[in-house]
Amino acid sequence: MSQSTESKNKALVLEAFDTLFNKRDYGAAERFWSSNYIQHSDHIEPGREGLFKLIKDSPASLKYEPGVIVADGDFVIVHGRFSGMGRPRNWIAADVVRIADGVLAEHWDVLQDEVTRGESKSGLPMFGTQFPE
Repeated sequence: MSQSTESKNKALVLEAFDTLFNKRDYGAAERFWSSNYIQHSDHIEPGREGLFKLIKDSPASLKYEPGVIVADGDFVIVHGRFSGMGRPRNWIAADVVRIADGVLAEHWDVLQDEVTRGESKSGLPMFGTQFPE
């Protein structure tokens, strides 16, 4: 895989996540997710429809912020923050996405509740350079 393919895959994932999670443009989002999308998350129903349903059922205040993003061939990993979900804590996520034929084909995630400065044993934030307000 060339660097340009990996760069394109990273840009694809970032645009897809922004389109779905922040803009909530479901029609536009369909072009980013395969109709045969495979979902490995325990909290999301199967397929692209399950993911879209999760977002439709989430509060309008939902926001996704991407952080570090890496790509290796057809796989992209994004470290990000989901906030405004109506939960007591933000989620810090490592989303692993497999790209096939120019669309998001498969997904795994690792989620953690974000901690405050007082709870952080390292004294460092879990995401970005600052603790959430």
